[in-house]
Amino acid sequence: MTDGTPDGPPGRSPITSGSRRLIILAGAAVAMVAVVLVASTILGGPGRRVATGIVVSVEATSLSAVQGFSIRTPDGLTVDFRIGQLENGSTFPPGHLAEHKVTLAPVLVTYVDRDRSHVAVRIEDAP
Repeated sequence: MTDGTPDGPPGRSPITSGSRRLIILAGAAVAMVAVVLVASTILGGPGRRVATGIVVSVEATSLSAVQGFSIRTPDGLTVDFRIGQLENGSTFPPGHLAEHKVTLAPVLVTYVDRDRSHVAVRIEDAP
């Protein structure tokens, strides 16, 4: 209408371009939060943590029977791990930890806390 009254049903105010922009920005923020939550679940997972360090000990009866290991983090802490069901056991077999111990090449350990222990669920070469 050209008489100065808003278009649309009575009792409702029209959506202005500023309001439309705000709605789009709010939607984008919600989408971004959803992406971050999904990514953290896929990459880290609930209750999962990550530690990096050099291997200082390996508890094993053979190369294929590793029960646990310890790393020293860059800030000097020693962290002990038990071996759990490794997600990448075929690409990083637990026996490979012995080589890392000798070469001092750091590892990146993804783990969960279970039964008062850190349980490694993924081990890989640190970047």
